[in-house]
Amino acid sequence: MKILIIHTAFIGDIVLSTPLLKRVKEMYPEAKITYVTTPVGATILRNNPHITEIIEYDKRGNHSGIKGLLALGRRLRYENFNMVLTPHRYLRSSILSWLTRSPKRIGYDIASGALLFTDKIKYDKTKHEVEKLLSFLGDVPKNPRENYPIELYPSKKEKEAVDKIWEDNSLSSEKVIAIAPGSKWFTKKWPLEYFNKVIELLVKDGIKVIVIGGKDELFLNVVNHKNIIDLRGKTTLLELAEVLKRVKVVLTNDSSPIHIASAFANTKIIAIFGPTVKEFGFFPWSENSKVLEVNGLTCRPCAIHGGDKCPKGHFKCMLEIKPEQLYGEILQELKR
Repeated sequence: MKILIIHTAFIGDIVLSTPLLKRVKEMYPEAKITYVTTPVGATILRNNPHITEIIEYDKRGNHSGIKGLLALGRRLRYENFNMVLTPHRYLRSSILSWLTRSPKRIGYDIASGALLFTDKIKYDKTKHEVEKLLSFLGDVPKNPRENYPIELYPSKKEKEAVDKIWEDNSLSSEKVIAIAPGSKWFTKKWPLEYFNKVIELLVKDGIKVIVIGGKDELFLNVVNHKNIIDLRGKTTLLELAEVLKRVKVVLTNDSSPIHIASAFANTKIIAIFGPTVKEFGFFPWSENSKVLEVNGLTCRPCAIHGGDKCPKGHFKCMLEIKPEQLYGEILQELKR
């Protein structure tokens, strides 16, 4: 049995697919499972024991354009996959599924190019994204959060790298807070001055704060202090996972750290939702989490991914969540 998964979306989406990998392996324990994803997606999936092979789909490099898509399609066709699962809802992924010529190609009914699938799964907007993904293999099992957790696998190398960070900064996991101030979408970002206020209040109390993010977040003018460890752009994704495993609390916008941290039951997730809502299905899978949002705004949600500016011009969905509230939430968690 050869099974292919095609998912080339954002990091958070790839992380949310790991429960599906466990489900596939349960149902087909002897199967060879191949996962096609982006080069960045491949880095977060490394060491996953359920995956036999990861193939990188470099849309902007070796596989750019129609020529690159067809070349990858030919490679996949040679594998003679018995089944292809395509959670990604975009046309290129649907075409890639069709190019495999697999006799069973499963995808969402609302996907672009859904007619290229042999089997269409209802995209149920009322379900969490993990539950949607589990539905690819039939009815969603009972207690999915308990039985199908998000799973990430930092290796010995990543653990040793984070050991060094902890040693160099004299950190103790009990009182370390991670803060993720970034997002790809502007309106998903809680104001930077609010994040800075929370950081200032925490470090004044002697609490160590780790600021996380990618290279894009380096342009954010985060406050400096001896109790702040700035890891923006300095870790791999699996090193970041190991960092989030060790901290007590992570404060984050509606972005990938929510889903990475959901792999670790002991990490409290405090997520800030502004233009987006939990009903989209991308809230934390971890039960050790809390979503902070402004209820009662008729303009929420304004878009599934947020946008470049507030359509109404007031940005109340973010501005009305105050730094003191977040500071209080973190202190309350530290006392537990």
